[in-house]
Amino acid sequence: MNYIINSEEEYRQVMEKVETYLQKATRGGGFQSLAPEEQHELHRLSLLAEAWEDNIPLMPIRQPQTLIEMIQLSMYERKLKQKDLAALLGISATRLSEVMQGKRKVNMDLAKRLYTALNIDPKFILEQA
Repeated sequence: MNYIINSEEEYRQVMEKVETYLQKATRGGGFQSLAPEEQHELHRLSLLAEAWEDNIPLMPIRQPQTLIEMIQLSMYERKLKQKDLAALLGISATRLSEVMQGKRKVNMDLAKRLYTALNIDPKFILEQA
């Protein structure tokens, strides 16, 4: 029987059944403790759930539109604070702060450092600087 999940409620019901089988397998010491029919049903339900999950549209990731947004994204990805980024770039925290606030333009030296340290596309830097 070919069955597909058509709603969030059906998905939840399938996942409850999957969870029941997983708990039983855990209590029994592994999947081999499940009867062959249960193993087959767990596999079938898992594939149904996976097919449902694969069709959930992801929210589009907003791409940075400005150099400041690109720097902020790089900081976030690397878990850097602004003072840590300033040290990584070899510039003062004050200078970086001025750039991030739009009070200072990016010069060629800083553009090179952004490319080298953060791997920001040089074309993007030049278009946004």
